Amino acid sequence: MKKIIYIVSLFVTSVLYTSCDALDLAPEDYFGSGNYWNNEAQVDGYMTGLHSQLRNSYDMFYVLGEVRGGTQRVGTSSENTSLNYANLRSNVIDQDRPGISNWYGLYSPIMQVNHFIQKVENECAFLDDTNRKQYLAQAYGIRALYYFMLYKTYGGVPIVTEVELLNGKVTADKFYVERSTPGATLEFIKGDIQKSESNYADVTIENNYDKTMWSKAATLMLKAEIYMWAAKVSITGQTATGTEDLKVARTALNQIIGKFELLSSFESVFSTSNRNNKEVIFTLHFADGEATNWGSQFLYQDAVFIGQVYGRDGNRIETDTLNLKGTGGVFRHEYTHDFWSTYDAEDTRRDATFLEYYTQEDLNATSFGCVLKKCIGSINSNNNRIYDTDVIVYRYADALLMMAEVANGLDESCSTYINDVRKRAYGDDYPGHEYSDGSFEANELAILHERDKEFVWEGKRWFDVVRMQDASHKSLVFSASANYPTTKALIDTKEEHKLLWPLDVSTMNINPLLEQTPGYVQK
Repeated sequence: MKKIIYIVSLFVTSVLYTSCDALDLAPEDYFGSGNYWNNEAQVDGYMTGLHSQLRNSYDMFYVLGEVRGGTQRVGTSSENTSLNYANLRSNVIDQDRPGISNWYGLYSPIMQVNHFIQKVENECAFLDDTNRKQYLAQAYGIRALYYFMLYKTYGGVPIVTEVELLNGKVTADKFYVERSTPGATLEFIKGDIQKSESNYADVTIENNYDKTMWSKAATLMLKAEIYMWAAKVSITGQTATGTEDLKVARTALNQIIGKFELLSSFESVFSTSNRNNKEVIFTLHFADGEATNWGSQFLYQDAVFIGQVYGRDGNRIETDTLNLKGTGGVFRHEYTHDFWSTYDAEDTRRDATFLEYYTQEDLNATSFGCVLKKCIGSINSNNNRIYDTDVIVYRYADALLMMAEVANGLDESCSTYINDVRKRAYGDDYPGHEYSDGSFEANELAILHERDKEFVWEGKRWFDVVRMQDASHKSLVFSASANYPTTKALIDTKEEHKLLWPLDVSTMNINPLLEQTPGYVQK
């Protein structure tokens, strides 16, 4: 497997620039010396570096795509540790409490991709046509991903496609970029993903490539997601496009369906000994000595776990159950009993995802606690626990459930796709758990709840509940039936502006051309 490594010294020294402002438009022109972009090895090294930068941003999927989704505890954990993101998890956000800042730092990697596109598209005469297209297909796909994350978060955002200093622009006012309209932003993203797909035109999808590098399959998954979002999500300044864009998403997904497969064991999908498996479509790779992630923050600490809590059998837990070897973090993220209890006991995903325990011997809901097993990592050669679980961006279960959602939106049967996922989840206990097509809303909720159980920690839940719809085609974020517990919606209909996030004051102050996200009062 091709390693994505921080090292690539030429990338680190030549690509990580000093930024001019919050959009990181103005790097020092290290490339003017003629010491780079002279051969394909340098281009390939830069592309590896772009993937490394994407991996550095791995937490964007969880923070932007899951934290606000209503499946996690707020305030204090079952172990009495302070949990992160209290305001975001409660959807208490405004311009003074935005929860995130500076566009989540995504314009810095966007600038790096922009520079790569400029050079490879217009220069690098040593590249043959096939290789040039391969590199551009990856770059446009990655840039579309960054901008799509920004669009789902903020709506209209500044569109930046060039590295300004290299164009001779040096005065501060040249780096002020206003927000494009949501419509223009979405069209730009569609344009980028089309350029990626067009450059992949001669590539055949086969399930034997390096899943840690952007691929045609990743482009098609992202394209489907972009067009599903366009078809279904209305925000201020952009109305959902409906059926035609759902058909585009279906065409993209049809090129994925049947080319990958669900592994027989849900747990094995995330095993560090089973990377690059047949279910994975695109993943961010972590490894001992290369890069690790924050998995420990989802796990217990020995001092407040061993000998302090009770297992499902009512007995006190006296050992390091998960063999964490004392590496458990400060436990900043915990899922709720309301969510956990929606899993059937026969659903293998429950115990593959969570270790459940209780702080009291009576084992009731008020004493419930759980830690996340999906991110447990591995034991290295020194017999130490390390957190090197890959962060999977796209996998085949996602394609199946996306296709279910598209089919439902087109008034077609969706049950086969749902049941394909359930068969793996229930194994021998699948009979009796089949899903039969129902009304549009019943199907939509069934797909959502299947996704909820399937994609814990994978950064899907908030985006899913915003995108998916009730019978009147209003976002399920306003429906109590889509929440945990089903007594109150995630967001009141009077707070529809909270589908998007506000800009932080510092970012607003840096750029006088910026306007606040609609619905958030600007002082």
